[in-house]
Amino acid sequence: MLQVDGIHTYYGKSHILHGISLEVREGEVVTLLGRNGAGKTTTLRSIVGVTPPAQGSIVFDGQPLARLKPYEIVRRGLCFVPEHRGIFGMLTVEENLAIAEKRHSAWQREDVYRLFPRLEERRRNVGTHLSGGEQQMLAIARALLNGPRLLLLDEPTEGLAPVIVSEIVETMNRIRTQGIPILLVEQNIKVCQKVADRHYIVEQGRLVYSGTQAEFQDDDAVKDRHLGVKAG
Repeated sequence: MLQVDGIHTYYGKSHILHGISLEVREGEVVTLLGRNGAGKTTTLRSIVGVTPPAQGSIVFDGQPLARLKPYEIVRRGLCFVPEHRGIFGMLTVEENLAIAEKRHSAWQREDVYRLFPRLEERRRNVGTHLSGGEQQMLAIARALLNGPRLLLLDEPTEGLAPVIVSEIVETMNRIRTQGIPILLVEQNIKVCQKVADRHYIVEQGRLVYSGTQAEFQDDDAVKDRHLGVKAG
């Protein structure tokens, strides 16, 4: 569904991504792992056209994304939930959702309220009055209302309490059962191992590992070397 082939991305004169290649297939959850500053977020931003790569190709559903604007890429079905969530703090939950709603989307407001009952309870509250977990739920709900064919999530569990992390994990699994693949950037290895089919690791802007969940689960040396996670 998504093929990223040898992309190089720059911030000004700084060369950030050095030939990143990855793919996301139908129905998969794929994680992009690595230490802070490795280039994970830049990879997502490159895919959705926020920081277009200078070299390489990105193809979605057989169509190249080169030279497309971010809003054109979103219209093709790639929806990006950034780390900072990007909700409108002075608008209510309902107003945030209304802005994102699309008439022909497979996901409508009643669907996201079933997925996130807490949002329905807080529907008249403005964004700044929501907890971090509720803001994350709202950000994902808005993306779903856009009718995504592929969801890109950047650090969805960062800073959240364990009980909310468990809710986000359950949400990702439920989204996957609806046929929406996910490319996930996440620091929490336990979360990644609960949801992912395959893993990539990025280090200093280069891809240094790819493997299935079973391969990753059994390779303590890789986790230690590239992520600083030692076997229990």
